[in-house]
Amino acid sequence: MSNDAAGRQTRFIVLLAALVALGPVSIDGYLPGLPDLAGDLRAGAAATQLTITACLAGLAVGQLIAGPLSDTYGRRRPLLAGLALYTIASALCAVAPDVRTLVGLRLLQGIGGAFGIVIANAMVRDRTSGTRTARLFSVLTLITGLAPVCAPVLGGQLLRVTAWPGIFVALAVLGAVLLAASAAVLPETRSASASRRPLPAVFGQLLGDRVFTGYVLANGLVFAAMFAYISGSPFVLQEIHGLSPQQYSAVFAVNAAGLIAAARISGRLVARAGARVLLLAGLLGATAGGTTVLGAVLTRAPLPVLLIGLFVLVSGVGLVMPNAAAQALADHGGHAGSAAALLGFSQFVFGAALAPLAGAGGATDALPMGIIVAVLPALALLALGVLTRSMPGERTRGPVRQGPAGHRRPRRNIDRGRAGIR
Repeated sequence: MSNDAAGRQTRFIVLLAALVALGPVSIDGYLPGLPDLAGDLRAGAAATQLTITACLAGLAVGQLIAGPLSDTYGRRRPLLAGLALYTIASALCAVAPDVRTLVGLRLLQGIGGAFGIVIANAMVRDRTSGTRTARLFSVLTLITGLAPVCAPVLGGQLLRVTAWPGIFVALAVLGAVLLAASAAVLPETRSASASRRPLPAVFGQLLGDRVFTGYVLANGLVFAAMFAYISGSPFVLQEIHGLSPQQYSAVFAVNAAGLIAAARISGRLVARAGARVLLLAGLLGATAGGTTVLGAVLTRAPLPVLLIGLFVLVSGVGLVMPNAAAQALADHGGHAGSAAALLGFSQFVFGAALAPLAGAGGATDALPMGIIVAVLPALALLALGVLTRSMPGERTRGPVRQGPAGHRRPRRNIDRGRAGIR
């Protein structure tokens, strides 16, 4: 690979990683400023929390909008439009006069940020195949795990020199930089000859593909288990086990490091082991970790046992997410945007619907969290086993690639004959 080609590849990967990080940064970056925000806008805790929920809802719904648009009109134009919406909404958040207005603007901000997530994933599928797809998804998963840890820290540092509106100004600047960089650097990766089918037909075909659905369910259920850990662990570890906020932050950082390490390992091993093997390993690890957490809760085991279970659970997610995404999109290059949209939408929907159950025990009972983090990975493993296995009389699905119109044809070599990341 020439130096020029290597430079283009590096810029491509870095920019895609930044687009994927935009969602987590938007959710977590302003968390340190929530108390001051509530005071300035004269809002209660519930109303202030709605600003988080609105952004999550925007990130979920926005993916269903961005995916089909990028399949119909190409990747660049919807991406630039989404980043423009994100930049404008972020700037307006800084001058919101009341919490209701801020909630509406956060919804728009989330929708704009969703375009970056979906289209980055679709571009990976457009430009790569086989193990290269899984390897690049491992990089994006690493960023997804790192961004929520770093964002509150950066937000807290910003609050040293500015008030909470300054965080939204910084997000607007970030959006503008990504908009300019995307316009200058990112090529159009959507094939001009690819099919453009009506939205209901595309989603119907995707959801009717039991193999695709199996990977989506496996990914979404495990992601929901991690959400349950995130929402339930502050109460379980601080209120029940007596950890200080600083100790809890250290535990959270260690678990995030486990996810990042697993994603890096996945990227290194996928060419040898294969994406499906690593996906199964991640699901088995997450199931073992969740079961350990539940066992620790039921037996009132020492805290280290609980912490080991949580670490194994979160680390398993680092193997599941990149490989589930690569497997889900492998046979759907003709409408990768819509496939990536359903994959991302399922994460947020399952997370939003199931994670709150982890807090049902409040600050006195860890059993709800233990049940959720044990059951969801097991269900994910079951969904993968049932939906992606070969049925009687059906040939095992081998490596395939998309034709110009999205039709499958046998792939002689999944790493040859394809332009893109080398």
